[in-house]
Amino acid sequence: MADVPNWHLEGDWFDVCNCTIPCPCTFAQAPSEGDCEGILAWHVREGSYGNVPLDDLNVVALGSFVGNIWAGDVKATMGIYIDERADVQQREALQMIFGGQAGGWPGEFANTIGEVRGIDYAPITFEIAEDLAYWAAEVPGKAWAHAEALTGPTTPPGERVQVHNPPGAEVGPGQVATWGTATVDRVDGFGFRWDWAGRSSKHFPFDWNGPG
Repeated sequence: MADVPNWHLEGDWFDVCNCTIPCPCTFAQAPSEGDCEGILAWHVREGSYGNVPLDDLNVVALGSFVGNIWAGDVKATMGIYIDERADVQQREALQMIFGGQAGGWPGEFANTIGEVRGIDYAPITFEIAEDLAYWAAEVPGKAWAHAEALTGPTTPPGERVQVHNPPGAEVGPGQVATWGTATVDRVDGFGFRWDWAGRSSKHFPFDWNGPG
């Protein structure tokens, strides 16, 4: 990776999927339904790839797999949308990072992906409440995701249901999962089509560096 500059990304990630709450994949187990279909969304709060700024850009992936993705012999199929606001240099940087070629945690996570059906550039909206009461993303005409923080009779008002150091965190080690309930999980893109609601969702912060 001699030609890869130092880079850093930090921001918010979430998914919505067809697993029951909580998604067993986060605990490095097989999906509750045997297969997992989901939307993965990243918002870069601050980031750079060498001298290329990446602040405030978004990426959305549609993906599916069968079995335990963390077991080593299961590979996911994905399609990726990159924020159309990114210029040529930013698009190249995001493709390098999220494609795994720039190392860091995305380089490791790329080992779980067996097929990428395509990469498109599209408008992406990303919303997240500062208190993590909800999170949402949309690729118009292709993907819609919205979730509200999980709560229940014994959850203190304003508090979040969280897991520290989960063994199957899509953003890498040492983060905190905040659990939610998907209110919208609808996809029609890259040959994927589904419409789930009331299933699992979770939010993670991420903080990545590369190439090392």
